[in-house]
Amino acid sequence: MNTGISNSLDSRVWRGLYKAALFEVDKTRLPERIAQAEEALVVRARELFHIAGDNIEEEQALDDTMYALRALRNTSQTSHRIQPVVD
Repeated sequence: MNTGISNSLDSRVWRGLYKAALFEVDKTRLPERIAQAEEALVVRARELFHIAGDNIEEEQALDDTMYALRALRNTSQTSHRIQPVVD
């Protein structure tokens, strides 16, 4: 049985991994950070599916975060393909 404390801890895990991806400065580590955060989001979403109660706020936060991670991935992949203009 999950308590409010364990729910808070579970929430902190995916939020921490999301922040680690968001603020990763090493472009070579970014894909790994994004993948770790996405995995944590999926795990947490599955946990929430089985937990009784009103979890709509966290579920919406998970959806928003997954969208942001996809945008971050697309942006980082696009920035690698763009060649600088040389005069």
